[in-house]
Amino acid sequence: MKENVRDDVVYNKPKSFAERRAVATHCCSRMSLEMPCVVDDMENSGDALYAGWPERMFIIGADGKIAYAGEQGPWGFNPNEVELWLRKHLGQPHRCNLLKAGIKNPP
Repeated sequence: MKENVRDDVVYNKPKSFAERRAVATHCCSRMSLEMPCVVDDMENSGDALYAGWPERMFIIGADGKIAYAGEQGPWGFNPNEVELWLRKHLGQPHRCNLLKAGIKNPP
C-alpha cells in the first residue's frame, strides 16, 4: 500500500516468532500504544479463531469471555473507541472531559 511506504511501515514477512514479535513491538512503539498487545503465533491461530487480520482489538472480561470486539483493521482499528469502552465500563471519566476540567496529562 502506498500509505505503508509513505509511513515507513513496510516489513519483510517474518520467518520466526521472534521476528514477528519484533515487528509488532516496533509498530506498537510507533503508534504510542499504551495497552497490552498480543502477537499471533506463526500458524495464525488467533486470526483463524477471531478474524483478526490484519489487526483487531478485543477486550477480555474478568470472566474470560470477549466483552468487546472491535471492527477489523486497518480502517476499523479504533483505539479511541476501546478507551471509551474501558472508561465507561471501569467508571473512569473520558480523557476529553478531564482536559475540559483543566486536568493536565489525564490518565
